[in-house]
Amino acid sequence: MNAQQGGALPFIDLAAQRERLQPGLNEAIARVLAHGGFINGPEVKTFERELADFAGVAHAIGCGNGTDALYLPLLAHGLGAGDAVLVPSFTFVATAEVVVLTGATPVFVDVDADTFNVTADSMKAGIAEARRAGLRPRAMIPVDLFGLPADYDAINALANAEGMFVIADAAQSIGGSRAGHRVGGLATITSTSFFPSKPLGCYGDGGAILTNDDDLAEQLRSLRAHGGGKDKYDNIRVGVNSRLDTLQAAILSCKLAIFEDEIRVRGRVAARYNASLPSDVTTPRIFNDAVSAWAQYTVRVKKRDAVAADLKAKGIPTAVYYPKPLHLQQAYRGFPVASGGLAVSERLADEVLSLPMHPYLDEATQDRIVEGMRSAVNA
Repeated sequence: MNAQQGGALPFIDLAAQRERLQPGLNEAIARVLAHGGFINGPEVKTFERELADFAGVAHAIGCGNGTDALYLPLLAHGLGAGDAVLVPSFTFVATAEVVVLTGATPVFVDVDADTFNVTADSMKAGIAEARRAGLRPRAMIPVDLFGLPADYDAINALANAEGMFVIADAAQSIGGSRAGHRVGGLATITSTSFFPSKPLGCYGDGGAILTNDDDLAEQLRSLRAHGGGKDKYDNIRVGVNSRLDTLQAAILSCKLAIFEDEIRVRGRVAARYNASLPSDVTTPRIFNDAVSAWAQYTVRVKKRDAVAADLKAKGIPTAVYYPKPLHLQQAYRGFPVASGGLAVSERLADEVLSLPMHPYLDEATQDRIVEGMRSAVNA
C-alpha cells in the first residue's frame, strides 16, 4: 500500500530529493573520493562561494555544525562572564547552550504568538532584565523559527541603539527573505545549519556563518581551525576544530543548485495548507514582505497530543517543536527571564504541532493529511 492509499507517510521525504539528484550526487561524491582531499578539499571553497552568492553576502564560512556556527561568532567577540545574550526560550537548546559555553549568561525572552519569533519589544524586556541582574547586554540571537525571518529592521535598530551585536540564528531560514533581501544579509552575522532535515541539509553535520565583515570573516576562519595563523602550526588565538567536511560540501553544492525551486514549492505547499485546514487550527502567519523557507509547517491546535495520536493512527506523522521552553528545563532554570514571564512560550509548547512539509509533497498526499487533521480536531 503506498502513502497516498493509506500507508505511513514520511515526515520529510529525503528519498524523493535524493532520487532527483542521484546522478549529480554520485558524480560529486566520486570526485571527492578520487582526489582524496577529504579535509579542506576544493569543494569546500566552491560551496562557500556559491552560498555567499546565493545569500548576497561577501563571505560564507563553513564549519562543523549549526551549533558551532553560533558559538564561533561569540568567541570572536570575546564574550564571557558578566556578559548577557538575549535568546528566545521557545527554540532548540543550541541557541542558549553556546552562550553558557562562553561563560556568558543567556537571558530568556518571549516570542510572538503569531510568528513564533522574538520582537524588538521582547528584546527590550530582556535588556532591562539583564541590567537588573547586573549583567552587560552584549548580544541578541533572534531565531528565525520554522523558516520565517524575524523583523531584523527593528531588531538591528534596537541593537545599534544599545551598542549590542546581532547573530541571526537562521538554522531553519536559509532561502527565506524580508523585503527582497535574502537571509544571510539581514544581520551583521548569520549562522545556519545543514543538519539533514533542514531545508538545505547535507548527509551528516554541517553549518556556516555568513557576513559582509571582512575582518570578522578572517577571524572566524582562524577560530574554526584551532586559531591558526599563516599555517596550521602558527596559532595566533585559541580556537576549536570545526571544519565543514569536503564530502558534505560537495553534496550541498548539488542541493543548492535546486534550492530556489524547492523553496518556491515549499511556499506553494504551505499556501495550500493555509487554504485547506479547518478553522479550528491556527495556521502560521507570514509578514507581507517575507518569504519563509518553511523548514516546518507548524500550526496551533487545542488538545494537541490527542490530535497527534489520532493522526499517528492514520499513518500521518507529526512532530512537536518544542515541548518545553528552555527556561523551564533543568539545565537552564537558573538563568534570568525577562520581566513579566514567558507566557506565550509556555502556551505554544502545549499547542504547536508540525505537519509533514517538504518540496515533494504531492496534492493527493496533502489532501490526505488535511482530511486527517479535519477528522482529528473534530473527534
